[in-house]
Amino acid sequence: MTFLESKFFSGLGLRLGASSISRTSGGSDLDGLEGGVLMSLFWIVIRQLAEIEAMATSKKVITREEWDKKLNDVKIRKEDTNKLVMNFLVTEGYVDAAEKFRMESGTEPDIDIATITDRMAVKKAVQSGNVEDAIEKVNDLNPEILDTNPQLFFHLQQQRLIELIRNGKVEEALEFAQEKLAPRGEENQSFLVELERTVALLAFEDVSNCPVGELLNISQRLKTASEVNAAILTSQSHEKDPKFPSLLKMLMWAQNQLDEKVAYPRIDNLSTATLEDPAA
Repeated sequence: MTFLESKFFSGLGLRLGASSISRTSGGSDLDGLEGGVLMSLFWIVIRQLAEIEAMATSKKVITREEWDKKLNDVKIRKEDTNKLVMNFLVTEGYVDAAEKFRMESGTEPDIDIATITDRMAVKKAVQSGNVEDAIEKVNDLNPEILDTNPQLFFHLQQQRLIELIRNGKVEEALEFAQEKLAPRGEENQSFLVELERTVALLAFEDVSNCPVGELLNISQRLKTASEVNAAILTSQSHEKDPKFPSLLKMLMWAQNQLDEKVAYPRIDNLSTATLEDPAA
């Protein structure tokens, strides 16, 4: 392992060869991404950095033909790309796509696909504003999730308060805040700050001019839903985040490092994974 390789992976807490990338069909977010190309590019960029560390400061130009040859020299196992795709589908909750991919590729997920449906039901409930239903579903899955995660439970209760305020139930919102959230705020300063921000919504008739109006945005629901999703995955001994985004970050980091030293065909648009010829 070169110095650059060891420095990069120690910084991210990742291991060499931890994941690969592929493209799949069926309407998932991976459509249109040339996975093998992305993974090959990452290793080429890292190796190229090592090769030119001792070279002069003037930029070297690598032609498209030379770059294509380097790509072809990097071998990515199909099994690794399949595992990465399955990891993405399972983590993000694409049940039908995961089942179809399992049948077509023979790749077994590291989690029971049936549990994905229950997890997605919780996530959907939060995204729809049905927080009480979501809490019940989480407790049905595993009561320890909320018992051992006070921050998550507070955020779910906070989301319940936000929904009461959104629906104009002022008196019910105040009562709920006082009985359910205030005691937790007394025990935790960060909870108290969040509670005060949420209750502040009641002081404004026009929330569009409210400094904390973003709490009523759908993005707040999505944030809470993602937190619940991650907690359920952790309780099932599964990674809370898919490996795919980390791989893209690794690629962009490597390209940025190489940009300082050499001109080469790089990927500017991750959605198409198209190689752009180096500037003349």
